Amino acid sequence: MGFLRRVREEIAIIKQRDPAIHSAMEVFLYPSFKVMLHYRLAHKLYLKKHYFLARWVSQRGVRKTGIEIHPGAQIGEGFFIDHGHGVIIGETTIIGDNVTLYQGVTLGGTGKECGKRHPTVGNNVMISAGAKVLGSFKIGDNSKIGAGSVVLEEVPDNSTVVGVPGRVVKRNNQVFPQEEMDQVNLPDPVKEDIANLQHANSELTNRILDLEAKMRELTRRNHTTEEQ
Repeated sequence: MGFLRRVREEIAIIKQRDPAIHSAMEVFLYPSFKVMLHYRLAHKLYLKKHYFLARWVSQRGVRKTGIEIHPGAQIGEGFFIDHGHGVIIGETTIIGDNVTLYQGVTLGGTGKECGKRHPTVGNNVMISAGAKVLGSFKIGDNSKIGAGSVVLEEVPDNSTVVGVPGRVVKRNNQVFPQEEMDQVNLPDPVKEDIANLQHANSELTNRILDLEAKMRELTRRNHTTEEQ
């Protein structure tokens, strides 16, 4: 793909996903745009086994943007990092098409294991600010990872994940993340669990009160019978 075509695609992607952009020229100032230029070059060098040069280009991108993408990572089309400072993408990460990451996201490993040790991210996925996805498993297509979540196991397609550790709180999303870009209005599993516990506690309390009332009534009747 030629440079000019790549620039036009980046402009279209940023305009679609970032309401803060007011002109096409602003794209050239975006960290996402800058780091992807470095990544594309570094990735080509990496595939040709020029590992030192690949890392040198990659580290220049890190210094300019605060975004670290290993040259060995595989990234599809329509990729966008919003703000981006603190984003880390590991060597064996595979990212599909139309994926959006926010600042502070980590796509990392869990140790020094060999081989595939970083996540595979499907198509049309949104990973919100500060989320950590650690390990060699897949984030399914059309899924959304909530802000601050720590994901340690595979996520099915069309799912929403929140929490630490992350767990699926919604399945079969009707709207693709790229269409709504909503990081806030997500289910809260902890709040739901507490509400369920409060409801169960209320029911148990009412049953105990009913039993106590019946016991008092039985005691009163026994006393009445004895007096007669």
